[in-house]
Amino acid sequence: MLASAITIPVWAQQAQSSAADTQNAPPSADQQQPSPAAQPAAQPLTPQKEGFWGRVYPFARKKWVKRQTDPINDRLSELDEVNAKNARDIKDVDARAQAGIMKAQSSADAANQQATAANQQALNASNTAQQASTRVDQVNTTVNGLDQYHQITEAEIKFRSGSTVLTKESKDTLDQMAANLTGRDGYILEMEAHAPASGSMGIQESERLAEAVKRYMVTEHQIPVYRMHAVALGNATMAMNSGDQNEKPERIKTSSVHVRLMENSLAAPAGAQPQSASAAAGAEQP
Repeated sequence: MLASAITIPVWAQQAQSSAADTQNAPPSADQQQPSPAAQPAAQPLTPQKEGFWGRVYPFARKKWVKRQTDPINDRLSELDEVNAKNARDIKDVDARAQAGIMKAQSSADAANQQATAANQQALNASNTAQQASTRVDQVNTTVNGLDQYHQITEAEIKFRSGSTVLTKESKDTLDQMAANLTGRDGYILEMEAHAPASGSMGIQESERLAEAVKRYMVTEHQIPVYRMHAVALGNATMAMNSGDQNEKPERIKTSSVHVRLMENSLAAPAGAQPQSASAAAGAEQP
């Protein structure tokens, strides 16, 4: 039985090999050039399948198909791995690119905010410098004008001969002048006291006249003492304003105190200016 099992496949292979040799033999002279009508139709190619002992069998086995397709599957698997790796690399590059773009955008936004803040600080500094410059100009103007006074009004306070008592007319004149000084700043009262006596007698008498006016302004109208400046001139006269130097000044005949209201426009409020007082007080009484 074993011999039969071996002999039958061998015989079948030899028969198949003989048939194949017969098919592969070159055609005869009669068969080399058949007539066009006698040529058979082209037969489809049949796949040759490896059989027992390396021979060709008409039926393929799964193992043979697997051996034939394994390299292709391996190649496809390798291609899939390469594609997957490329996809991962592309995704990684895209993620890094997006992260770089976001970081660059964040840096640009931060730089823009810093530039905006710096610009605002520069504008604030410019405004501050402008305000400081304006303030300095104002201070310079104020300092330069602190000692600049101009006359607002004046009054002549007359006394009886040999008396230092204020008359009613003189008090009314001083009251009118003091009424316009309430609540005001930046003013002074200049007083020039005159007396007809000559020498030291006239100076002492004119001092008493100036003290009488100052005392009244302090006690009756609360004028600060530092705002009143008086000088006792006796019978001395002020220089003449006329151009004639040969003209003699008038002789002092009555006792009087000439009061001038001087105001500094920088220190004074922006209100109404003091009203002018009467140019002269009451006449000398007998």
